[in-house]
Amino acid sequence: MTDAAAAGSRASPPREFTELLIELSVALHKHAMYPLGHPSLGPAAEGVTRQVERLLGDRDLIAFGVARHQLIIEGIATDAQHPVLRRLAEILHRHHLGAVSLLKGLQPAEVGIALHALAAEPDRDGPLPLSGGHLSGCDHIRLHPLTFEGLTIVGEGGNEGADGAASSRSAELWVGLAQAAMAGGRGAGPEGDRAVTRETAEPARVADAIDRHQGAEAYDQVVVGYLLQIASELKVATGAEAEALRARTARLISALKPDTLRRLVKMGGDSSRRNAFVLDASQGMAVDAVIDLVKAAADANGQTISHGLVRMLTKLSAHAEAGQAAARPEADSALREQVQSLLSEWNLADPNPDDYRQMLQYLATSAMPADGRTASADDLKALRLVQMSLEVGTSGPLVDRAISSCLKDGGAQSLVALLERAPEASTVAAERLRARLTQPLAIGTIASREPLDESSLDFLLPSLSYDGYGTLLDVLASSGSRVTRRKLLDRLARTPLDVVGLVASRLEDDRWYVQRNMLLLLGRVGRVPEDFSITRWTTHGDARIRAEALRLQMSLPGQREQALRTAFKDADARVVRVGVASVQHDCPPRVLGFVVGLAQGVRVPDDLRLLAVQALGSSRERAALDALVAITDGGKSMFGRKKLAAKSVVMLAAMRALAAGWRAHPLAEPLLAAASMSPDDDIRDTIR
Repeated sequence: MTDAAAAGSRASPPREFTELLIELSVALHKHAMYPLGHPSLGPAAEGVTRQVERLLGDRDLIAFGVARHQLIIEGIATDAQHPVLRRLAEILHRHHLGAVSLLKGLQPAEVGIALHALAAEPDRDGPLPLSGGHLSGCDHIRLHPLTFEGLTIVGEGGNEGADGAASSRSAELWVGLAQAAMAGGRGAGPEGDRAVTRETAEPARVADAIDRHQGAEAYDQVVVGYLLQIASELKVATGAEAEALRARTARLISALKPDTLRRLVKMGGDSSRRNAFVLDASQGMAVDAVIDLVKAAADANGQTISHGLVRMLTKLSAHAEAGQAAARPEADSALREQVQSLLSEWNLADPNPDDYRQMLQYLATSAMPADGRTASADDLKALRLVQMSLEVGTSGPLVDRAISSCLKDGGAQSLVALLERAPEASTVAAERLRARLTQPLAIGTIASREPLDESSLDFLLPSLSYDGYGTLLDVLASSGSRVTRRKLLDRLARTPLDVVGLVASRLEDDRWYVQRNMLLLLGRVGRVPEDFSITRWTTHGDARIRAEALRLQMSLPGQREQALRTAFKDADARVVRVGVASVQHDCPPRVLGFVVGLAQGVRVPDDLRLLAVQALGSSRERAALDALVAITDGGKSMFGRKKLAAKSVVMLAAMRALAAGWRAHPLAEPLLAAASMSPDDDIRDTIR
């Protein structure tokens, strides 16, 4: 299948379903416009009922999922730019609905009751009066709610970038998928009714929630829709957040049970749409996730992948993830090309005996060491010698040489596994092995390998010495992998030892990113050495270093206002943004003038003005009110009526701030009254 064909097959849901959703959107719009009893409402509800009856056929129900700007039906997301469908999605999303199910036997009266309830404004009229997913009098309509209060997921990159963490399409997709998976309902467990947090949105937790839902079609529609959108997004997305989404999705897919993954892939539509989904996944997702999806799609299509071909793909995956640096791009490209060729032919049988197949499978899943050598008999003998040492509880020079050999050849993970399983009687040998593994040289070897051996490092961290942490800081400074640096930063910030002096000493490094990372680490630790002066870095020539230094200074006792003043006076917008972001919920009165200047600045970028306006909205100072009024006031019309300023994202934010904090103030009341009578939907919605 070509890319064009694949794109065409997933451009929109089947026409008859699209017509139903449009009919439903139009009917909902009429219920929002007209009062109960209006002659237009009955025919609108009957039209929806007829469409549902026509589509149900032999089905028991029709289910569709709800995203922020899209609806998901038959595993396919609608066009986010379709005005009618987008409006329906946004209305349902405002009611915190994740899916809607329409059951056989639906009556027009039930449709009318549901449309009347959905036409209400949740901010004004409160949440839907649901009981077990039902509205009173609507036995054939189920509304599946989600809880969004407190929803927050930050990217895995933390504030690695100088601009700070910003919401993006990639982050929104993962948040939506995690929220849908954790949604309350049958089998969701106690987590289902709580908002998604960073902890509950871990891929393993999300996979467990999906595994527990068996046969809930509406639930599967939402999950599949998000997976389809993620696959499409990763096909073109780049950057740190896209990499974070790619890694999370790979861990999610590998954690799902095979039956669950097969069910979700089968839900994604007919074979052509499944092929299109796998095609998108093969171009953007992590290689191990691609292999799992290929297997599931083959099962869903009733096809067979030969074990030999699976072994070849698995071997390519191993080289793409952990092979030589020069070979990784070629292995990655070859894997994705093979998957695309595979989509048209799934009919090879495996002629090999089971024992031989298992041996080949083991060889296929073992990546070549980074130095290009295959595992030798000497490597295996060294590991066996260490194991024997633990079993008999003794050690010696031969064992020390065997440990050194294993470390040199990248066998730290195997040594740690032996140490974890060491018999209780092998105390002396186990402590000798632990001492060797936590020496600075060994820690440097473990932390320097790519990808980072997180499990081994985490096991050894509690036993690490002061010098060992110094070695980790050296690796942090020299590593060329942003992912490795981020993981090391996370672990260094959690150490129980006082490493502040070690960190501060590395601020003398000439490399900007080393200085930035050390300042970031001091900020996470929350302390600086005594007599430490940060002025040298808050006035540094590199804006990225200044931004991180000011973040640190803002966290130090008694230095926040000084840091804010310095940030607001900086000539670089990235540094100013650090200051504005830190006063969103607590703006000291003595720096309020800087914020007002940014909010009203003509040449200030819109994103900075927007942040400044949001900060003013949290202040109760008169200067904040005057600035918000100035931004929203457009003078008077020729008839002497109050006019609003031209609509913009900054003006809407200022209007929202007035409505939230100054609704009863005499200066704000005329502007809010003018906004309530505005013909512009966005302006009216803003002040509700």
